[in-house]
Amino acid sequence: MFLQNLRAKVGARLNGEGEAGFTLIELLVVMLILGILAAIAIPAFFNQREKASDAQAKSMARTAETAMETYSTEHGGKYTAVDAEKLHKIEETINDAVSPDTPYLSKAEATAGGGGYTVTVTSPKTENTFSIAREEGSGIATFSCEQENRGGCPEGKDWSK
Repeated sequence: MFLQNLRAKVGARLNGEGEAGFTLIELLVVMLILGILAAIAIPAFFNQREKASDAQAKSMARTAETAMETYSTEHGGKYTAVDAEKLHKIEETINDAVSPDTPYLSKAEATAGGGGYTVTVTSPKTENTFSIAREEGSGIATFSCEQENRGGCPEGKDWSK
């Protein structure tokens, strides 16, 4: 008798007969699960926006590096008297003006002897700076960033990898 009643209730529930809708407990459980997923997803989403802004700054630093090499070729292998404005004339995509939306070249200078240089690009969304410095003599380039483990600046502050 008990099994027949149970079968009838389960069958009615599966066929849509009898009670319709969800219980309050079921709705609360679903809302709790959605809240947990949102708590995980939202911070990850904001971190991706920071990384995207920093990736744009890294790209501009690489472009500035190429413009520096072009400047050197045009000036006898030296980087002396270079600045952001001269690099902008070589490559117009280099933004040398402070902007709230796009990264900008905040520093472009030669080393004391003119055989090396440093270019620094600032990401306005994270205020992180990405630099490429070429040593005079050896020509070894180093890639550094300011705010470790934030946005696109990895642990160790070396973004060349």
